[in-house]
Amino acid sequence: MILRVVITAAAVCALTVGVAAMPQAPEDPIVAKALAIHERALTLDTHVDILGPNYATPAVDPGAPTSTLKCDLTKMEKGRVDGAFLAVYVGQGTLDDAGFARAWERAMGQFQALQRLTQQMYPDRSAFATSPDEVLKVAKTGKRIIMTGVENGYPIGTDLANVKKFYDLGARYITLTHSGNNQLGDSSSAREPLHNGLSPFGKEVVVEMNRLGMMIDVSHIHEKSFWDILAITKAPIIASHSGSKAICDHDRNLTDEQLKALAKNGGVIQTVALGSYLKKEDPARREAMMKLREELGLPAFGGRGGGVPGAGGPPPGAGGPPPGVAGGGGAGRAAQAAMTPEQRAEYDKKMVTYRERMKEVDAKFPGATLKDFVDHLDHAVKVAGIDHVGIGTDFDGGGGIPGFNDDTEAPNVTIELVRRGYTEEQIRKIWGGNLLRVWRDVEKTAVKLQKAK
Repeated sequence: MILRVVITAAAVCALTVGVAAMPQAPEDPIVAKALAIHERALTLDTHVDILGPNYATPAVDPGAPTSTLKCDLTKMEKGRVDGAFLAVYVGQGTLDDAGFARAWERAMGQFQALQRLTQQMYPDRSAFATSPDEVLKVAKTGKRIIMTGVENGYPIGTDLANVKKFYDLGARYITLTHSGNNQLGDSSSAREPLHNGLSPFGKEVVVEMNRLGMMIDVSHIHEKSFWDILAITKAPIIASHSGSKAICDHDRNLTDEQLKALAKNGGVIQTVALGSYLKKEDPARREAMMKLREELGLPAFGGRGGGVPGAGGPPPGAGGPPPGVAGGGGAGRAAQAAMTPEQRAEYDKKMVTYRERMKEVDAKFPGATLKDFVDHLDHAVKVAGIDHVGIGTDFDGGGGIPGFNDDTEAPNVTIELVRRGYTEEQIRKIWGGNLLRVWRDVEKTAVKLQKAK
């Protein structure tokens, strides 16, 4: 069933040009119905990575038709993905003034990249949005909606005023930690806790985010940090790119107890499309991937601490940093971000070959597929409810699975949801409605808190 869906959607996408209307529906009535729903729905992805400050330059051009990014303007247009949060990501470093200064500088470079994308390079194809109302306004123009959040609160340093600075630059969520413990709290990937949950400063950051109207992102954080946040926050929370632990026992996923608590809080879990969070990985598959990358002269594992583009890959920050020490991945992304246009072109050629050869690995050692992804959606809907589930792919940060490997294949998700009996109203909630509702609730909470003072 999944194979038929993938082939159909691939054929559909191949017929689509630019922002032209969706092609005529194929004979399968389920596919026809799904494509019509997908065309009408507002489709938002809460988590896509960019390759550092070189993003939106000739080295990493998200508007070029030859782009090898999984999420770029052309692929968004072809797959009818209306908008995406492009994450300002900074890998975890040392918890000192020098480390915080470097992290701040890296974050600023990425904010500037997003400004280049929407204001200089492709203002005719994209626009920046910082509120649900702006999202809907841009959607009516046919442009791609660009939003942003900060992945890893590390660059906040120890200055609470930096949270407001991120807000003023357009960030509307902050993922409090990444693959290592930081000054705000403990990470799910760390071997041992540093704070036993949130730090005192981390709790101040939660309060400030409530006041400003920023969504608190609990992806990557330790379970104790999660419960600390729920004890403090006055607004709904999000998990921008996480899965269900009951289906795949991975530290990055949420337990059923967490899902129920998130629903009670009014929040939303945005289901991730990263293979190792969806299905336990066969060690033989990992070995085959490593050998292939070695053969092609690619890093053993790229991405943020180990994510393998195009294949799901091992968990980012696998194993975590040394006990009690902040740490995590980032070297692979940093190397890519520093590439010259010529180096990037050579890397992209290798990645095209890699992705083609990965089909052989997928056939021999099947990993997670579109079915597994929707299984996680199904489970979250069953436990948390239809009003508390969405989509956050983690494309270009390790995300991507057969059937939903880039934005051109987004219609496959809608097709599979229709096959499983989801209604148009439910699909609209999953693809963006639930997120906008949470975002509006966060804004309303901020207004109340500011008036109270």
